[in-house]
Amino acid sequence: MAFAILLLGDAGWRCHAQIVNRLKVDDAVFQRYAYCRMQQFNEDNLGFADTLYRVGIFKENFRYKCLGLTLEFPVRFAQGDYERMDEAVAEIKSIIGGRDDKNIRAFYYPVLHEYCQFLIHIGRASDAMLEARGMERIASEENSALGRMYAHRVVGLIQSYRTNSYLAIQNFTKAADYCKEAKAEQELPNLLILIAQEYIQLGDFPKAEEFCAEAEKYQEYFPSLKVRTLMTRALLYNAKKDWNAFWRIYDTLAEDPLYSVQADNDSRLAIDVEYLKSKGLFDDALAKADSLGTARERFGKKHGIFAAKGEFSPAYGQLDSLMMEKDSIYIKVQNEDMAILDAEMNNAQLRQDAQRLKAQNQMTVLLGFLAMFAIAFFSILLSQWQLRQNLDEMKQKNNQMLIARRAYQKALDAKEAENTLKIKILQNRKPNTSIKI
Repeated sequence: MAFAILLLGDAGWRCHAQIVNRLKVDDAVFQRYAYCRMQQFNEDNLGFADTLYRVGIFKENFRYKCLGLTLEFPVRFAQGDYERMDEAVAEIKSIIGGRDDKNIRAFYYPVLHEYCQFLIHIGRASDAMLEARGMERIASEENSALGRMYAHRVVGLIQSYRTNSYLAIQNFTKAADYCKEAKAEQELPNLLILIAQEYIQLGDFPKAEEFCAEAEKYQEYFPSLKVRTLMTRALLYNAKKDWNAFWRIYDTLAEDPLYSVQADNDSRLAIDVEYLKSKGLFDDALAKADSLGTARERFGKKHGIFAAKGEFSPAYGQLDSLMMEKDSIYIKVQNEDMAILDAEMNNAQLRQDAQRLKAQNQMTVLLGFLAMFAIAFFSILLSQWQLRQNLDEMKQKNNQMLIARRAYQKALDAKEAENTLKIKILQNRKPNTSIKI
């Protein structure tokens, strides 16, 4: 089976050098794959994803199948086809989840991390938390700093979703420490960007500026960071109300062909809404806000637009809806946490029961062994006692027989002496010749 491979020039290769060929596939195939990963939400990726999957089936090579599936599920997320997204990830997990090869595991962790990002975005934080804890468990068993880095990164994203910026920063910082330990330099600037975005939410603009500038230092080595750092700058300048800087960044993003395929639709729409609002184009901004995928984002953006227009009654209505949405999210997350905690407690109880049963079994085996040993020991003692009894009886009988034999011998000796004496008497007796017949 033949299939077309689009070869990239040297510049293209340098652009996606941070995407590592973990599965060790053919270089030409990997270059095409890495180019598509640079445009993860591009629907054109589905064609190449299908080709890779079919080649994997034809060659009976799970590596090509996995590459095809990892190209597919981001596009399914962008299309809103979450069922197919789940199916693609489930198949990846079934194919490589049990393989112990370090390169395969290093491929597995970022795939799950990306999936968790999408789960959080659509409000499935509990599913993401379970995936993160699964990653942490596997990483702990393997002593993998890379796995721990991705696990903490997911937990940080969940805390960010809950608007717990301090907890998000704590987890992103832990992830950065593990990132350095794992020598996964390509992921460090992404973590710096995430920390910067949390400081923007906290209103600590100097800190946000510091982490954003630190992330930008890596652009020389990882040029694909440009879109993410520009988007973070846009959020920062918008929060600071530095409109000239914000408009300049917005224009730069709009001119970048990678912006539309590296950033998801909601992230682009959110920046579009802020741009239109800053320009005073409130009706256009409201229309854009209505296209946002999540209710929380829609209520938040529309509240800001109505407030900027001075229409406080609808602004209050949007704010009230936003608070209700946040409350429902909080309650939902709390319920999810309780469900997770309950599952963990049940699992812990099962583990305790299993350990207790194991201990009981071990004790039963030990007692059984001791009982068998005691029985055997008692049997030996009994046998020894019986043997001694038998020996004593035999000895007593032997003594009695010996006494009887001696008595018998004495009787024989006495009889023999008597006979000897009689013979002597008979021999010494003279015949009586005086008697006549």
